[in-house]
Order: sequence, then C-alpha cells, then structure tokens
Amino acid sequence: MSKLQIITKGIIKENPTFSLVLGMCPTIGVTSSAINGMGMGVATMAVLIMSNMAIAMIKNVVPDKVRIPAFIVVIASFVTIIEMLMQAYVPALYASLGVFIPLIVVNCIILGRAEAFASKNSVWDSALDGVGIGLGFTLSLTVIGAVREVLGSGAIFGYTFAEGVMPLLFILAPGGFLVLGYLMVMFNKIAKR
Repeated sequence: MSKLQIITKGIIKENPTFSLVLGMCPTIGVTSSAINGMGMGVATMAVLIMSNMAIAMIKNVVPDKVRIPAFIVVIASFVTIIEMLMQAYVPALYASLGVFIPLIVVNCIILGRAEAFASKNSVWDSALDGVGIGLGFTLSLTVIGAVREVLGSGAIFGYTFAEGVMPLLFILAPGGFLVLGYLMVMFNKIAKR
C-alpha cells in the first residue's frame, strides 16, 4: 500500500463517521456548529497521530497481556496534553466542547487504530494512518456541524446569513441524527461510484 493510499483510505474508504460508523458520541454531541466539529476533529486527529506513532514505537516492548492498558495510558497522556493546550490557547472552544475532550481517551476510533494499524506497522505509516483517519473524522464532523448550523441557526462558522426563525431541531440531538443519516447515505452513494 502506497503512502498516499494510507492517507486517502482514512478519508474515503475507512471514514470513521460515514463508513465505519465509529465515534458517534462526539459526532452527535459536538456538531451543533461547524467550528465545534472542526475543533473536535483536529483535537482527535492530533491525539490519533501522536498516539499511533508512540504505539508503533513501543509495540515490540509491551507484553501482550498488558497491550490494551498500555495503549490506553499512551492515549490518555496525549489527550491530557491536548486538553491543557486547548484550555490555554482556545478557551472558548475548550469550554464549548466540554466533557467530550477527555472522552477522546475512550474514543473507539483511536483505540481501534492503535490495535488494528499502529501495533502492526512502522512509525511513519502509523503517522500517515493517523493523518488520514483524523482528516476523515475532522471533515465529517465539520460538514455535519456546518449543515446543522446552517439549517438550525442560519449561520456558518459564526457568520449569520439568514435572519429570522430557523428550525431549532437541527441544533438539538434529533437534528444531529437526521443530518448524520442523510449525509451518511449521500457519502456512501458517492463513495461507491
């Protein structure tokens, strides 16, 4: 598999949100706006890249009996670093994402990639896998957030373009499920071509 294919499979073929249907808790929980979706995606991508690289480095040293707990400790360490950086440099985004930042530790996307890819491949390939899966997750969260924000509040990235009463449903969780379902169908129809 080429380096480019490692990246592109995470965006299209193995997109965590639309193809693999992983990470649904942050997908519905934080995508009430495009900026929240992008922020969560970038934070998850940073953790994914760093943890994939660290796990690829230590894979031959960690005994099989403690492999999963060791992976969780590595992931938790990087989540803590990202959480502190966000709290220091983007406090408004940190406050709006709330509890979903620490929950990156138990995000099945990150632990799944650690087990399925990083523990079996080189450091460089694991970093590229983190970039691809992270970009796929970031793009999907941003698109879902943008659609929900446009339909629910008449704005995108905080820029209001439609005044008046918008259906609040799309900002709430049921609207998140509706948007996710329709986008998932559209993505899979286009990706299968």
